[in-house]
Amino acid sequence: MSPGTSTDSVAVRVPGKVNLELLVGAQREDGYHEVSTVYQAVSVYDRVTVRPAERWSVSVTGPYADRVPTGDSNLALVAAKTLGRRRPRHGRSSPVHVEIDKTIPVAGGMAGGSANAAAALVACRELWQLDHVDNELLDQIASGLGSDVTFLLHGGTAIGSGRGEQVTPVLGRGELHWVLWVGEGLELSTPEVYAECDRLREAAGETPPAPEPSSELLTALRRMDAADVAAALHNDLQAAAVSLRPELAGVIEAGTELGALGAMVSGSGPTVAFLAGSQTEAIDLSVGLAANGPVGDIVRAIGPVPGAQVVQHLRTPPPAPPTRPVGPVTG
Repeated sequence: MSPGTSTDSVAVRVPGKVNLELLVGAQREDGYHEVSTVYQAVSVYDRVTVRPAERWSVSVTGPYADRVPTGDSNLALVAAKTLGRRRPRHGRSSPVHVEIDKTIPVAGGMAGGSANAAAALVACRELWQLDHVDNELLDQIASGLGSDVTFLLHGGTAIGSGRGEQVTPVLGRGELHWVLWVGEGLELSTPEVYAECDRLREAAGETPPAPEPSSELLTALRRMDAADVAAALHNDLQAAAVSLRPELAGVIEAGTELGALGAMVSGSGPTVAFLAGSQTEAIDLSVGLAANGPVGDIVRAIGPVPGAQVVQHLRTPPPAPPTRPVGPVTG
């Protein structure tokens, strides 16, 4: 930022994610489950804007605005306050108003809340000019906020381990074409789905092995081969999500019959992600689902895409110094 200017607001664009693979291990002592997941950031975006304010606050617009809390529990607001506590004692940070333009589905398995938290961290660091908060420290702060927040700072394709917060990039070239089905009124909470997964496993007498990413998926991603990626898609939480929302089984079947290479519940659901072989096939699939599939919002997306990125600064220059009055001119 150039000297002599002040930033009035910073806007950040942040994507949602799909889990190409989600392997769930045993529950840990801290209540979380050990997981191995392969994330991919996809081109469904929220926009988060922060600006100085008299008090901490948040507002939400967009198609999913009515499903987002605007109180102290909002994860973007929590992220902003958490970063604010890292500022120097005499730093320039102060309370902010967080404005979220919400396009990523809520409680849909695409990490919309985590995306907003990642965006708030990036936006507030820029707004407050916290040069001492490097990317490594921002990752540490993100990992304390939620399992997916660290990944959404970076985006792309990555392996997540631990509870998902330990992120390692997956290198690959090319892109994948996704069609996302979002059902209205089918929201699922992540704790609810994990609890159902545990119940189903206990009923079946299953003990999960230690989760590790599959070599088949990682090999397919290095080439970004859609057919091979589709064959390797897997989500241990899918059975639990379908158990809680049986309608999802019909959605998966409909998309598969309409030509999807692969289909799965994304994360803890209930968003269903269909993988198409090309942009043309994705268009055909989305049209077919809209015309003949179960009722729901249909969104086309590509992946991988970058994580949270600053897209706009609005600055007001400081007032000009007063000029010396000019006295009367005498001849």
